[in-house]
Amino acid sequence: MGERRPTMGRMTARGSDDRPVLVVLAAGMAKRYGGCKPLAPLGLHGEAVIDLIAGDATSAGFGDIVLVLGPQTGPAIRYHVGRCFPSRIDVSFTEQRVPLGTAHAVLCARTYVGDGSFAVVNADDVYGAPALALLARQLADSDDHAIVSYRLRDTIVADAPVTRGTCAVRPDGHLERLVERRGVKRRPDGAFDVGDGLQPDVLPGDTPVSMNLWGFQPSIWPVLEAAVLSAHPSVAPDGSVPDPSALAHDAEVLLPEVVGDMIAGRSADSKPAAVRVLDGPGRCIGVTHADDLPVVRNELALMVAQGLRPEGPWDPTP
Repeated sequence: MGERRPTMGRMTARGSDDRPVLVVLAAGMAKRYGGCKPLAPLGLHGEAVIDLIAGDATSAGFGDIVLVLGPQTGPAIRYHVGRCFPSRIDVSFTEQRVPLGTAHAVLCARTYVGDGSFAVVNADDVYGAPALALLARQLADSDDHAIVSYRLRDTIVADAPVTRGTCAVRPDGHLERLVERRGVKRRPDGAFDVGDGLQPDVLPGDTPVSMNLWGFQPSIWPVLEAAVLSAHPSVAPDGSVPDPSALAHDAEVLLPEVVGDMIAGRSADSKPAAVRVLDGPGRCIGVTHADDLPVVRNELALMVAQGLRPEGPWDPTP
């Protein structure tokens, strides 16, 4: 189901390094974008999104990187990593053979993550080293799961409507619920219209939103396994799909929904667990549509000019 890229760096035995693992979800088809978004050339010198993510993560204190790939775009991403990633970075590849949702995609990384803490990120968003470092410290210092939230205005770079998950936070700093809002579009006054028919239909710019920057302790594995196997009994505990024809349906099991059930005590293993909400520093910017590319490139170039991020993905963080 997966493979390890040969490396000239440190030994790769799981459990020999206490740095958290980074799981990058790169199996999506990106229909709105019309191409392979993880390879979108966003850097100043044409570096791909996954280059920027990996560079930020390693400078932020993460160790191994696990890329969850799809059968269509996986070969191109493998080739890119082999050509462009420094040999010191230990990368594993695993395949989400059938697109059964983001919770299933994470489960596909189980064999390569091992029994330590880990983070999960999208392959089309640049989160920044400061936010990733904040999450790495949280995973090292606490047994809680965590999510990094950003202010809504710090996640929008273009004018096309987007989808964002708004975070309701309890007084103790833990996540109460996530509410997905669709058709989110910036207004001239700095607020944001929401076109999904729900209330409120206007969100302030400082609304905390999820960009799918998650941190998990090993206790999440039984939760993910139970959720995926409840929907798809023929899936193996490591996420592999031995016989796709045995699937009764193609319903997706989504990570935010599984986490929502967990914190509400509705998960299949009936054990509620807390998720700490961390206030993400800086901006999280990414690509939704192909038209976003020049806008995002300009934003990243401005951040480099301001000393907020390195010029190249493998350069030291400013």
